Amino acid sequence: MWRIWRLFDPLRAMVVQGIFLFALAAMIHLILLSTNKFNWLDGAKKPAAASAQNSAMPAAVPAAKS
Repeated sequence: MWRIWRLFDPLRAMVVQGIFLFALAAMIHLILLSTNKFNWLDGAKKPAAASAQNSAMPAAVPAAKS
């Protein structure tokens, strides 16, 4: 293992790893913010079809006597 660190500067390797991990975390958070389900800032947006589907039924019209 010590031979690997003779090839790479440990400080530079840790700085590059930190930058990479920060960029990866920022990318994951931005991807999640762009979805409807996981957007914690605006809240979940409900599709229009789902709200119309769950609306109340109209009142029943009584049958006419013949």
